[in-house]
Amino acid sequence: MTNLQKLNQSIQSQVPSVDKLLRQDAVVELMEIYGRQTTTTAVRALISETRSEIKENGQKALEKLSVQNLSLLLKNWLEQYSSPSLKLVYNLTGTVLHTNLGRAPLPEEAIEAMVNVARGASNIEFDLSTGKRGDRDNHIENIICELTGAEAATVVNNNAAAVLLVLNTLSNRKEVPVSRGELIEIGGSFRVPDIIKRAGAKLVEVGTTNRTHLRDYEDAIGSKTGLLMKVHTSNYTIQGFTHEVAGKELARLAKAHDLPLIEDLGSGTLVDLTKYGLPYEPTARETLSNGVDIVTSSGDKLLGGPQAGLIIGRKDLITAVKKNPMKRATRVDKVTIAALSAVLQLYRDPDRLSERVPTLRLLTKPENEIRKTATSLIGPLSKALGQTFSVSIISCKSQIGSGSLPVERLNSAGLSIKPDGQRKGTALNNLLKAFRGLPVPVIGRIQDDALILDLRCLDDVIGFEKQLIKLDL
Repeated sequence: MTNLQKLNQSIQSQVPSVDKLLRQDAVVELMEIYGRQTTTTAVRALISETRSEIKENGQKALEKLSVQNLSLLLKNWLEQYSSPSLKLVYNLTGTVLHTNLGRAPLPEEAIEAMVNVARGASNIEFDLSTGKRGDRDNHIENIICELTGAEAATVVNNNAAAVLLVLNTLSNRKEVPVSRGELIEIGGSFRVPDIIKRAGAKLVEVGTTNRTHLRDYEDAIGSKTGLLMKVHTSNYTIQGFTHEVAGKELARLAKAHDLPLIEDLGSGTLVDLTKYGLPYEPTARETLSNGVDIVTSSGDKLLGGPQAGLIIGRKDLITAVKKNPMKRATRVDKVTIAALSAVLQLYRDPDRLSERVPTLRLLTKPENEIRKTATSLIGPLSKALGQTFSVSIISCKSQIGSGSLPVERLNSAGLSIKPDGQRKGTALNNLLKAFRGLPVPVIGRIQDDALILDLRCLDDVIGFEKQLIKLDL
């Protein structure tokens, strides 16, 4: 055995046992908070880590288990070990409805409704008037019909499920003509042709990518046709020499052949967005008034609610959809219904909608208001970053996101952070990591060799500023 090995062995023998460490007053206090099992796991992990460090650093590694350091080390370990991986973040990317960051923020009314039903039992499928079993759709169907003019409605866990369920119900083992220009792909390589196939239907492509005419649909209709389908291309646009068949025309054709017409609105909206200075998007009410039989859309995009898929339209078709066994596999829980119901209630007061629905409020936030936020933060941020970074206020463009109005950009303002000196790429990556490591992570975007923090979605300015003192660079 070499002298170095003997030294390491001697140092290893000084590492205290698990039992000894668990008797330390500081560890006992942590045990009261996190429990004996979890604290014991933490102690063992620290001892194992220390033994590994001894092989590399020798005597210095023992300092890690000193009484002074032990409490802090264990506390940090336990906080990280016990904290959920899903947490609140600051979305400063400039994309309001960011799929990776949870899409629509919910209004307080929806959050309160979720908490209330989560606390205990609820009448999710219990009819209080008759004392018999009820239907969970009863909690939202009437108000959806009121706001859209539909005869009936049901809700599933997202819009993809809504499309899948409708197609499987109405066109299983049948053909579905769809314009080539509407065969969209959304995030995660999710494609309309794949959904049609999984629903048990056969896709019949009609027209071309840029031009589809009514005769293309008519030529595709045959004895095996189950329905006609129109897809709103909410996540891209085709410009130039183009033509698409309007919903009214397609509805007349479908009716002439006694076929249902369904339209997937994707992001979906219940109100005319142009009233708020936003670009036009077809509403569910408008689409149904064009003669479409079933409309599907999302709940967590332009509607500003929780993740959900709305299926609205003709009563007989909705009834058939609800009888499909797949409906149970895609249904929403009591918390989602509570949140969606609360958000829909806000739409009964259109005069205050942009104030009370966070999605609309963020989308309509004036640039000058965002710039005031940037002005108030440039000092604290510069101080937190030190002299190795320069911070400036910039004009930038926000986007709606999540497949909603892809071309349109919203005038915004933000903070541009540029590293000084060499190896700017490394400095930016380290800065991104530091922001992500904050108690409430900050998510921005890299653009033109700078970290851009678009402040459109920043409401909690005071909380954000307090975070900056915890920035570890």
